[in-house]
Amino acid sequence: MPRQTTFRTREDIERAWHHVDADGQVLGRMATSIARILMGKHRPDYTAHVDCGDFVVVTNAEKIVLTGRKAQQRMVKSYSGYPGGLRQRPVEKVLEKHPERVVESAVRRMLPKNRLGRQMMSKLKVYAGAEHPHHAQQPAALAV
Repeated sequence: MPRQTTFRTREDIERAWHHVDADGQVLGRMATSIARILMGKHRPDYTAHVDCGDFVVVTNAEKIVLTGRKAQQRMVKSYSGYPGGLRQRPVEKVLEKHPERVVESAVRRMLPKNRLGRQMMSKLKVYAGAEHPHHAQQPAALAV
């Protein structure tokens, strides 16, 4: 008798909380690990069409590292929709003012580009400093 494939449903999933300390971490390598946890690919019962990932809390986003000259050469672009409305800023400047945005955008680009990806992104909590308000969830330290 052949075995049946079991698919997870939203109700079957028990979500865990993970804590990542970004102090001294390389941005891209850290973002891939976080995206993997958010998607749920670390679980043996991973189901592609269901959001089966865990929550991730990232602290010390202001202390991430970009290798080479990426901090000066990479640009963060925003477009207002009007002619001449393209604004470009180096990542270095954005890291000074809003370091959590750099981490969020790196992780967002590694997730699916659909409703499911937006749902996964809502489970990411990024903080510039060492403090976070999620102590009650008892996040387990995640080695990246």
